[in-house]
Amino acid sequence: MRAVVFERFGEPAEVRAVADPVLPPEGVVVRVEATGVCRSDWHGWKGHDPDIALPHVPGHELAGVIEAVGDRVTRWRPGARVTVPFICACGACASCAAGDQQVCERQTQPGFTHWGSFAELVALDHADVNLVAVPDGMSFATAAGLGCRFATAYRAVVAQGRPAPGDWVAVHGCGGVGLSAVMIAAAAGARVVAVDISPEALRLARKFGATHCVDAASTPEGAAAAVRELTGGGARVSLDALGSPLTCAASVESLRSRGRHVQVGLLPAATGLPVLPMARVIALELELLGSHGMAAHAYPPMMELVRAGLLRPDLLVTSSVPLAEAPAALAGMDTAAGAGVTVIEPQR
Repeated sequence: MRAVVFERFGEPAEVRAVADPVLPPEGVVVRVEATGVCRSDWHGWKGHDPDIALPHVPGHELAGVIEAVGDRVTRWRPGARVTVPFICACGACASCAAGDQQVCERQTQPGFTHWGSFAELVALDHADVNLVAVPDGMSFATAAGLGCRFATAYRAVVAQGRPAPGDWVAVHGCGGVGLSAVMIAAAAGARVVAVDISPEALRLARKFGATHCVDAASTPEGAAAAVRELTGGGARVSLDALGSPLTCAASVESLRSRGRHVQVGLLPAATGLPVLPMARVIALELELLGSHGMAAHAYPPMMELVRAGLLRPDLLVTSSVPLAEAPAALAGMDTAAGAGVTVIEPQR
């Protein structure tokens, strides 16, 4: 098969012919029809994940068609249209037994623990636990983003942030996951303040339901102060959807008393650790929460909202490229994540 491979962290990747993936007995091999270019892939390429072994094929947001099924799989057959959470759970540990597959103790992640979906084929573990059917009316490009950015944002807003209708929600960083969070929070009836440094990202945030937009690059008083002023004292829920020491601290500073900060963007040690205003956390009784993907069994309510047209993940896809252009798309995140979601179509 053809795949995007990098031999050294941070150095240019290339498309080359490599061996097809091995079929896991409890898993499947999927023909990749679409796979998103995510900031997490960039972190892996830069060497921020110590578990990645070289040479490596990135990619974890994917949708496609099952090519082959392991002999221990009971629920799936070749030809099925599927997507998958970026966390492939084991289905047997204590966390999985409690329904918390998103923090599975023996999880695997395509594009991190093994070769991923910047390729024509990808192997996925424990198919009966992890695969999600893609409806016939949904494009593969739309479905690809569900496995990481959109589903992650959905759980971060709905399950972890828990805004009530009319609550103020601040979203710091309006890339793919941030724009997803804006759309989901607005659909839940919240009033949303979107924060970013990109005018185009803020334009899309307003399109997807943001009540106010804050350009963090041209706000003298700082993004957090601007959010507090716009919301009359602070947001009830604030998300760091980018993952940086600056946006993490600003998210916490954006909250009103008894507000909830949800950390969604990754914070690898290589990019610096955030300094949090813990005195404010104590004084205002703030909650600090993490959000790490979403289990496959939790997809149905989200999929129903998509089916009903109340959520439009298709609008987040702003560009698609063939596999040959994937290395440049990945390296381009060095300077800017871009507005919206870029999808690779390996079969083009």
